[in-house]
Amino acid sequence: MSRGRPAGRPAAVLFDLDGTLLDTAPDMIFALNAICREEDAPAVAYERARGFVSNGAVGLLRLAFPDFDPARDGDLHRRYLARYADRLAVETRLFPLLDTLLDSLESDGVPWGVVTNKPRHLTEPLLEALGLRDRSACTVSGDTLPERKPHPRPIQFALERLGLAAHAARTVYVGDARRDIESGRAAGTRTIAARYGYVEPGQDPATWGADHLVDTTRQLVTLLEEGR
Repeated sequence: MSRGRPAGRPAAVLFDLDGTLLDTAPDMIFALNAICREEDAPAVAYERARGFVSNGAVGLLRLAFPDFDPARDGDLHRRYLARYADRLAVETRLFPLLDTLLDSLESDGVPWGVVTNKPRHLTEPLLEALGLRDRSACTVSGDTLPERKPHPRPIQFALERLGLAAHAARTVYVGDARRDIESGRAAGTRTIAARYGYVEPGQDPATWGADHLVDTTRQLVTLLEEGR
């Protein structure tokens, strides 16, 4: 789905992290099933868990432990985060072709950055491990500000950091969850919904109101290059 061709070369491209820029599911689900073993609970099948990765630790723990309450079960939450932090980038990689896309944006002088709900103590080391931390022109984590997506403030803050607060309409935000598109739209950016990501079962990205919908990273690359 596309509401017209991209309107010229973007001033910047901002990405959600999990399920949009990085395929973090292997390491996040490994940590989840390690906790399941510790709790003598059934392991969660990879394909079932994948659709919940964009909901972070809380979403995954609720999948494995339906009665999980982060306010009550803080120890379980902390143990999961510790397990995950121990292997942030063992199998995590950029999604296919996105290394080429980042190279292309950089060579064209188009800054790119990350706006994620993932906490900073996980986001920054993960980007560092993959050689992306210094390349990202702006990284906004889930605890950088009091507000988190779907609030527009994280994206607005990123635009301010990039010196593009007045150019939201020429910035693209790419995400794989409804909250990403809601945040981008509220901040005034163009939005792309990434159906290749971790779309929760029962969700239809076509209903999120994104300007564009892509099924593959190849479509994402083509779409952004059309705007050159």
